[in-house]
Amino acid sequence: MSINEEVRSRIKDKKRIVIKIGSSSLQHPETGDLDYTKLDVLVRELVNIRNMGKDVVLVSSGAIAAGKKAIGKHAVNSDSNNMGFKQACAAIGQARLMMIYQKLFAEYNQISAQILMTKNILTDEVNRTNAHNTFSELLNLGVIPIVNENDTISTYEILLDEDDTLIGDNDRLSAIVANLIDADLLILLSDVDGLYTDDPRVNPDAKFIECVEQLDDKFMSMGKGSTGSNVGTGGMNTKMSAAKIATCSGADLIIANSSDIRIIHRIMDGRNVGTLIVAHKDENFDAIEYIK
Repeated sequence: MSINEEVRSRIKDKKRIVIKIGSSSLQHPETGDLDYTKLDVLVRELVNIRNMGKDVVLVSSGAIAAGKKAIGKHAVNSDSNNMGFKQACAAIGQARLMMIYQKLFAEYNQISAQILMTKNILTDEVNRTNAHNTFSELLNLGVIPIVNENDTISTYEILLDEDDTLIGDNDRLSAIVANLIDADLLILLSDVDGLYTDDPRVNPDAKFIECVEQLDDKFMSMGKGSTGSNVGTGGMNTKMSAAKIATCSGADLIIANSSDIRIIHRIMDGRNVGTLIVAHKDENFDAIEYIK
């Protein structure tokens, strides 16, 4: 049995899972409106994991995009590139996004909670302890926390560029959350199938990578220069940074395509989908120092 087969066969036994979904995965590409079918399937998948007796945390993008869509024609006199405008959209969109999540989770009699994170929460020891305690109690209560970066006061994600080493995006944020709560699996859902030897949108000869047994410099460099959609902020570079944090913290990581949200239960069944990056816990690894 290969390492890939061996690790995937154990995924069904994972106890604490963090799932990240990007902005582009939650919207109709034609209109930018939220895709309620995808959201409903996502919620069902999360509740099903919770009903299996596992802890699950959702890291969800989409606040700014939802806010921009909600404002619509009222934004005719606003500069869409202005920081204040984007922060206002985040405030409007986050409330709308959570309202939708709350309604969908209520359909399945599942309680959810909102946690908004900033870099200061994670880098300050007292704040970090408080965040850890909040997550722990919510999970003990059977609640599904929904996490996002607090874009109304934290501009790291809004200002993200290729060389940013702060939290800066929900890929890295989800890995930090996995570290914070001692998760044993992180799933990054995006608009790509997984890791390739090159950008498949540019190079038709790029080869798909099913499994990364050891995350070395060669694999880390594969993310350089790649970008995500024009809706989200994270390209493959941010996913590789997230992989570094998660695997060194002891969590296996899977990058998979969110075009069919039901891929979540296929992953949990141990099927060979997406790219698996195998955990190698490093007791000396400091996730906070990594993002400073």
